[in-house]
Amino acid sequence: MKRKKMLWILLTLLVLMLAASCAAAPVTTAATTAATSVPATDATTTVAAETSVMAEPAVKEIILATTTSTQDSGLLDYLIPMFEAQTGYVIKTIAVGTGQALELGAKGEADVLLTHAPSSEKPLVDAGQVVNYQLVMHNDFIIVGPAADPAKIKEIPAVTDAFKAIAEQMAIFISRGDQSGTHTKELSIWKAAGIEAPGGTWYQESGQGMGSTLTIANEKEAYTLSDRATYLAQKANLDLDILNQGSKELLNIYHVMQVNPETYPMVNATGAEAFVAFMIDPATQALISEFGVDKYGEPLFFPDALN
Repeated sequence: MKRKKMLWILLTLLVLMLAASCAAAPVTTAATTAATSVPATDATTTVAAETSVMAEPAVKEIILATTTSTQDSGLLDYLIPMFEAQTGYVIKTIAVGTGQALELGAKGEADVLLTHAPSSEKPLVDAGQVVNYQLVMHNDFIIVGPAADPAKIKEIPAVTDAFKAIAEQMAIFISRGDQSGTHTKELSIWKAAGIEAPGGTWYQESGQGMGSTLTIANEKEAYTLSDRATYLAQKANLDLDILNQGSKELLNIYHVMQVNPETYPMVNATGAEAFVAFMIDPATQALISEFGVDKYGEPLFFPDALN
């Protein structure tokens, strides 16, 4: 009797142990599944992060050498953030006279150029120092000066005759004097007017960008040659009027170009190509056509890449 009772107890214990073992099995499986799923999630995150990094440009910085007029007019502040947001590149802008900008390109010290002196740009194109040379936009130059207009150039249609009148009256004229596109244009007008080398106390050089030159002309109640965009952008702070405009000689044409990576392997060719493509893209050209309209009642630049 005692033996039967002991067997019954042992059988009961065995059944309970088996039941406990079966109940524990799902927990182990779930734990195993959970443990396996964690590395999978981490791996997915890592792959996504690596994909994101790979999408970034290999070299993010692009050195843009450009004329001061694109900076002083506010155009670059308008366009560059859009380019950076679209591409992941970061633009480092060097705003100088066109002559200096082209010199930086000729030395391989910039990746891409945006300038406005075709006669100065052509030698670099012909020499193969720059490639992917593209027409972007235009506006025009104007002669501005005091409302009193001592040389009476407002009554003179031709810009060459206006320059002659300024020289004859020895009215103060402020030249950029910096080998910029504006300075190059000014010198070509003096030459066309039959004045090879203007000089004297009335002819003064600022050696500075367009914005600063306008400020100096304003202080001295003097004449100067300006691109229309910079003048309109700073007009509220100036007592200078547009006194001569409209001559065909006053056309102001802008091109964008890459520094040749075959000549200068260290340049960011991929970034430069992306910037050129952005500037001539139809969407960007549309933005250029609208720039300034809301504030000045007229565009500061006219797109040309689509033409």
